Amino acid sequence: MGAPDTAEEEVLFERRGHLGVVTLNRPKAVNALNHGMVLAMLEQLRAWADDESVETVLVRGAGDRGLCAGGDIVAIYKDMLHGGSETADFWADEYRLNALIANYPKPYVAFMDGLVLGGGVGISAHGSYRVVTERTRTGMPETTIGFVPDVGGTLLLSRAPGEAGTHAALTGAHLSGADALFLGLADYYVPSESLPALAEALESSTAEVAVERFAQAAPYSALAAQREWIDDCYAGNDAEEIVRSLRSAGAEAVAAAETIEAKSPTSVKVTLESLRRVRGLSLEEALDQEYRVGLRCLSGPDFREGIRAQVVDKDRNPHWKPATLADVTESDVEGYFAPLGDRELGLSASPAELKETT
Repeated sequence: MGAPDTAEEEVLFERRGHLGVVTLNRPKAVNALNHGMVLAMLEQLRAWADDESVETVLVRGAGDRGLCAGGDIVAIYKDMLHGGSETADFWADEYRLNALIANYPKPYVAFMDGLVLGGGVGISAHGSYRVVTERTRTGMPETTIGFVPDVGGTLLLSRAPGEAGTHAALTGAHLSGADALFLGLADYYVPSESLPALAEALESSTAEVAVERFAQAAPYSALAAQREWIDDCYAGNDAEEIVRSLRSAGAEAVAAAETIEAKSPTSVKVTLESLRRVRGLSLEEALDQEYRVGLRCLSGPDFREGIRAQVVDKDRNPHWKPATLADVTESDVEGYFAPLGDRELGLSASPAELKETT
């Protein structure tokens, strides 16, 4: 499937030496992803996979604010008002793109500079050379808008040391480049001022040689320093017990408890269950699970309300339904994971291939 003309302006492709460069080109929206951009990337990455003259792929963001602030949630909000079918199609192709990147046959270098949130993590953290800088602010902030980490984010965070990924997912915290390295979301730290020179080096050098030439020791990770109380407090599978543990563990932990209690209670509980269920799964199985959960979020009240409060009306005063963790039942949570029947994404049945979506 080809991408519409507007998408070609919103994501740019060029060849530089043996490097294929993908530039997300919506700088005013911090390069937020829409369906057309995802389709264009799928088409071009598949073409470059078969092009012997392209040895390495680089993905970066236009402007100086970040690689990608996530999916275009204003578009998702408008679609939800009309049933959500366009968003479901967008996610299906976005998740195929995530799987393609994870299985890409050539070095895939991601410049995770500036904001790298939600969907931005999906097009970078599944790559083979993931570069963060002193400007990186990354994370999966979905519980803030009544949603659940997706784009393979539940799997990535479930693999983080101890319970650090659980903390990051439930609080939706913005993380530094050093934190991203600690969590396993990135591999290399390069000062932002060196990225243009690194991009130039990738045109003629192998990805390994070029990246290691510019990589430096990462600075201090605040998240790593909090590991002891994080591992203790988030060890269980009960969100209410986690909050109680946090409230009894000191100042930083109390702040985390208060942050979690301000999120969508349903999102918090479904996110926790997602992280526990995804352990040991393949990326394709994780994406299938996230798709089930995502479609249930589309039909529930909190996702729409969260976007309204944070992005549309910007009153920062969401009215969650149910309103508290105690009001979200086990059966409520279970419902988010029920099979979709003929609406299943099915990536685990036919893992990512370098071909057009049918």
